[in-house]
Amino acid sequence: MKMQRSLVFVGLFLLAQSVMAQPRHIRIRPEISNIIMPSIRSYGIRVDRDRAVKITDVDVRIDILEMTATTTVEFSLENQTNRRQEAQVIMPVPEGAVVRGFAYDGPHGEITAKVLPKEEARRIYQGLVAKMRDPALVEFVGYNLIQSSVFPIEPRGRQKVRLTYEHLLEVQGNRVDYVLPRTESLAYDVPWAISATIKSKQGISTVYCPSHQVYTHRESGKKVSVKVDVASQKQPGVFRLSYLTKKEGVTASLFAYPDKKVGGGYFLLLAGIPAHASDQVEVQKREVTLVIDRSGSMRNEKIKQAKEAALQVIAGLKPGEAFNVLAYSNNVERFSETPVIKTDKTEEAARKYIEGITATGGTNIYDALKTALGQQPAEGMLPIILFLTDGLPTVGQTSELAIRELVKKSNPFKRRVFTIGVGFDVNAPLLDRLAEVSRGKAETVLPKEDVEAKVGQVFERLSGPVLADTTLALSEKDGSQALGRTRDILPAVLPDLFENDQLVLLGQYVGDAPLTFEIKGNALGKPKSYRFSFDFEKAHARNGFVPRLWASRKIAELIDLIRQMGADSSASSHDTKVKELTDEIVRLSTEFGILTEYTAFLAREGTNLHDRVRVNREAGRLFESRAMRVRSGMGGSNQSSNLSAQKMQTKLNFDNSFLDENLQRVRITNVQQINDLAFFNKNGRWVDSRLTNKGPDVKPDCVIEFGSEAYFKLAERLANQGRQGSIAFDADVLLWIDGDAVLIKTVR
Repeated sequence: MKMQRSLVFVGLFLLAQSVMAQPRHIRIRPEISNIIMPSIRSYGIRVDRDRAVKITDVDVRIDILEMTATTTVEFSLENQTNRRQEAQVIMPVPEGAVVRGFAYDGPHGEITAKVLPKEEARRIYQGLVAKMRDPALVEFVGYNLIQSSVFPIEPRGRQKVRLTYEHLLEVQGNRVDYVLPRTESLAYDVPWAISATIKSKQGISTVYCPSHQVYTHRESGKKVSVKVDVASQKQPGVFRLSYLTKKEGVTASLFAYPDKKVGGGYFLLLAGIPAHASDQVEVQKREVTLVIDRSGSMRNEKIKQAKEAALQVIAGLKPGEAFNVLAYSNNVERFSETPVIKTDKTEEAARKYIEGITATGGTNIYDALKTALGQQPAEGMLPIILFLTDGLPTVGQTSELAIRELVKKSNPFKRRVFTIGVGFDVNAPLLDRLAEVSRGKAETVLPKEDVEAKVGQVFERLSGPVLADTTLALSEKDGSQALGRTRDILPAVLPDLFENDQLVLLGQYVGDAPLTFEIKGNALGKPKSYRFSFDFEKAHARNGFVPRLWASRKIAELIDLIRQMGADSSASSHDTKVKELTDEIVRLSTEFGILTEYTAFLAREGTNLHDRVRVNREAGRLFESRAMRVRSGMGGSNQSSNLSAQKMQTKLNFDNSFLDENLQRVRITNVQQINDLAFFNKNGRWVDSRLTNKGPDVKPDCVIEFGSEAYFKLAERLANQGRQGSIAFDADVLLWIDGDAVLIKTVR
């Protein structure tokens, strides 16, 4: 009876049967001093013991075998007091999770933990919220919970706790999804080192993580390891990981998010080319033309590295593929009139030619490109140009517009131009555009970076083209043309697909009827297509990353249009077209909470988001002074880096980080992207972005007090929509719900 009274009073112990199952050497104390929630934070029950136990780091190891995941969460606790402490551990887990182990270092070894179902978990959360007076706990309402105790944590001591649980993963077609619940609060600063191993008997086509920057290593066709980048270990948010099982050639899956405002919603089409695709489909041979800047500014180490890179690329070509070498300064010189087939003889001749290249003269970019583009191509090969320069055009035709139009309109053989700008003295927007209009990619070699290494990285990614001249066609379920069923698919021009490539397409869909996506292309000179039919029945708000990624790419596309207008020195922010683009960028940035170096001012305390005239004018001024006028130097390089990352963004950028004009990383923390919503911190209150156009002083239609019955009902309602995090702020929240402005008063 005494134990039952303790359970009622504290509300934080295991169910009676779980307590009875504890080994006898574990002492269940009548009062817990600390609550440990690795997914959020640690709490001290008593005021004088506030945060007596600190979480220092979390290590997560995930083993996925087919459709089952075993997750081991190991976290370190530090007792910051001079007395023994006991902690109650609470961990939100996915539906259907089963505990396989719960242990900590020390003499007591393995102890018992139990998964509490949602209803019991809800009561636990309500008790915690009422006791801790912390709305952050609401973020995990709707999840099951694992709960247990850790005792003792010695004075000034450390304790490692290991929790292992298993659960079945959600499967949609050939896609398997894993989710690890974590807070989305930017205030969370505990590093999480997350790694995963995926094994599948069917083979793995591609692995995708929309939440964090990860590195993947393919150990075999049926095993892939994944690791979160060190720089992302403190990034908050649910960790999401998906993989597609392998089929012949291209495989694909669809994530969908419903939104009535666009007449349907948003979609993300994920397609993958498996590694060693040549085992299943033939790959196309390549014809590579290396165009080397040998102007005077390339003297010494840069020209030496460029020459080594050229030799490395030729050595990396397969027998039977083709190459050529062009070197330019005032004039253009070429190894051969047309590309030659790689043989021992041609490779040796190229080596001698490259070794004799010296740096002198100016930079004739126009003629170098014209010569490279106009070569008669090698038959049946994918024509690629690796174009290297370290300066602005100084000889011949130097107009940015003329050079840009050359690649756009005078590329008869559809050569892909991959530009490599060395240093800061290049026209960054020009190199970006040359690559984009030709299905290539722009890269930058920063000072002190190795030219040879960067060229090698670019070339390595161009291994084994499987599908060239890729396009997308859409049709209805009956095969008829899908008229008006999609909008704003990004990227608008699909890239060539290479071995081990991943394609992420984002767009809006209209209506709920099924759609067939057909990826077409050229394989060895013959047409090839892959058809995928998807419906939108499983479109859900939990896929909130989809519209956010779409919006980020759309904003980048619009910014790039403004940036390219800067090639005309007479263009300004007052031009009608620039103003239209600026207005749309500001609208999207505000709605989705996605800020860039040009719109970061929207997060300032004094910015009145309702005053769109003034806001758009400020944005226009920044676009003109930065995007349109700065073409080179560090300021040009940082813009290219930001835009390149954003235009092909595949993972969330929770803190809106970007590189400033000094190439320093900037983070914005007073705009929060929570679940599928965005919030701006204005006058100490978090305001739903959907209310920013309602006026500077929106009057709430109703007020809900923190911890009240109405508060918990709202939390349950939002949890059913996957939006419970929208009231988990440590401040008042003004939320837009079903046409009403609802103020949640958070009393601390």
